Amino acid sequence: MPDPVILDDSRNGPETPAPQQESSALHDELTFAERYVEPVAEAVEARDVARIQALFDELHPADLADVIALLHEDDRLSLIELLGGSLPAEVLPELDPGLTEEVVTAMRPEAVAEAVSELDTDDAAFILEELDDDKREEILAKAAISDRLALNQAFDYEEESAGRLMQREVFAAPSYWTVGQIIDRLRGKEELPDRFYEVFVVDPGNKPIGAVPLATLLKTQRDIPIESIMNDDLWTIPVSMDQEDVAYKFEQYNLISAPVVDDSGRLVGMITVDDVVEIVHAESAEDMLALGGVESDAGITDTVMETVRSRFSWLAVNLGTAILASLVISLFGAAIEKVVALAVLMPIVASMGGNAGTQTLTVAVRSLAMRDLTTANAARIVWRETIVGGLNGIMFALIMGVLAAVWRLSMGASESEAIRLGGVIGAAMIINLIAAGLAGILIPLGLQRAGADPAVSSAVFVTTVTDVVGFFVFLGLAAAVLL
Repeated sequence: MPDPVILDDSRNGPETPAPQQESSALHDELTFAERYVEPVAEAVEARDVARIQALFDELHPADLADVIALLHEDDRLSLIELLGGSLPAEVLPELDPGLTEEVVTAMRPEAVAEAVSELDTDDAAFILEELDDDKREEILAKAAISDRLALNQAFDYEEESAGRLMQREVFAAPSYWTVGQIIDRLRGKEELPDRFYEVFVVDPGNKPIGAVPLATLLKTQRDIPIESIMNDDLWTIPVSMDQEDVAYKFEQYNLISAPVVDDSGRLVGMITVDDVVEIVHAESAEDMLALGGVESDAGITDTVMETVRSRFSWLAVNLGTAILASLVISLFGAAIEKVVALAVLMPIVASMGGNAGTQTLTVAVRSLAMRDLTTANAARIVWRETIVGGLNGIMFALIMGVLAAVWRLSMGASESEAIRLGGVIGAAMIINLIAAGLAGILIPLGLQRAGADPAVSSAVFVTTVTDVVGFFVFLGLAAAVLL
């Protein structure tokens, strides 16, 4: 009788220590800084290793990573030196990606190799992928051969793919095994995944054909064949699938774990829901930064020059769009000179359009990411945003038209001129808010259709449209009606 399939089972990840009871108030920022960050900094300055170890023992690995991130750079390097050039293995995957290279580079290569050997392949790959090639090879050269082979195979896959994300440690069994046989093997096998929720069932070709949740396994009589209780409605993940698509599949089908298969359909690893939570967090943070015109890997640990470099390019693009809006204004210099009130009122039209466009854009980008906005319903959503922009435009046109007319009367203008100015700004408001709604939905749709990330560059284009349309319509109507 063949043994169950255990892929790359030579590694055993550490159990994550349970958080201490004192951690209940850790996320109170002031309390956390006072109780841990400042004492650790003081202990580092005093070179009190025993005090540092005592403070570290009180914290969960994720909170330890926060302490390290909040320390000054010099204190971080001194801390690692005092700890013998090493850190607990379970802390490394919790570090901010922007900080990983600095911390790992400061550690001894032997210590990093030892830490990598204690982690699951997905966590180990997450750490090493932040390093340059030379440093990565130096660390892998000091790792065990089995670890080196597993991680080199992980790096053969594209970054942000399922193959890079998966953990290779996975337990699977042939369909004819009984529940009792599997439980006995699980109990007697030390080289099991650090965390798993299902036993995958494979055919003789090592292709997954079903899965049995551990809860179902434990509730079933020992002599029952596993194929009679397995769920054959199995969602498999190709190794080449993008991590965003992986997250979507988990969310869409409420998955806890899923087998990863190679091009021939053979089981090569698994992805669990905790990995997907990290994907969702990383992708949402990336989109949020992109909407602000900031590079996806930017963070508070970046140096001044890194921060300047990451922001300069989009600021330069914004400068170009601002110049374009200014050129539109310059076309109506004579009208502004004759009716100075136009200079006071025209930023209102552009600002309202920009805000309305940003609202639509935010919803559109999120809907595209969640697959809620597709070609099937795009026309209906575009029409809806047009109606929304028109209705908002009418309401704010009435408000702003009255306010502009009253203000112009108070400045000594004639009643006719005041009414005409109110009509101009009202009409411009309606047109610009409709344009804002259309730009906010059509620009991200167009960028996605062109193969670009709509979160990265949509905001600049939407703002340009609302500024140019707002200024051109308002000043053009003013020139035609008031002069």
